[in-house]
Amino acid sequence: QVKFVESGGGLVQPGGSLRLSCAASGISIGPYSVAWYRQVSGEQRDLVATITSGGSTIYEDSVKGRFTVSRDNAKNMVYLQMNNLKPDDTAVYYCNRRYGVLAWGQGTQVTVSS
Repeated sequence: QVKFVESGGGLVQPGGSLRLSCAASGISIGPYSVAWYRQVSGEQRDLVATITSGGSTIYEDSVKGRFTVSRDNAKNMVYLQMNNLKPDDTAVYYCNRRYGVLAWGQGTQVTVSS
C-alpha cells in the first residue's frame, strides 16, 4: 500500500521559515518526479514545487527564490524548505508523484500569521 506522510507544518509569523518532510512507503520514489502541492480550504490543490528523478527542480512563480525542494532517495524522503513565508502560503501541504498521482496523505497544515 502506497502511503505519503507529510510533517513539519505549524504556525509561523510572516518572514519565518519551516521545513516540511514527506516520508513515502510502499513505493520507491527514486525513479519518479515527486512534487509538493498545497490546498486552501474550498479551493483546488495546486502544484508548488517539483523535483525530477535527476534532481532538477521546478517552482511555481509565487514561491521561486523562497522555497527549495530536495529529496533523499536512500531514505525515500522528500523535503520542502520554505523561507520568507507569507500569509498567502497558508494551506495544507501534500507530497505525491508529479505524474500519475497516487493516494493522497493527510497533509501538513502551514499557517502564516502574525
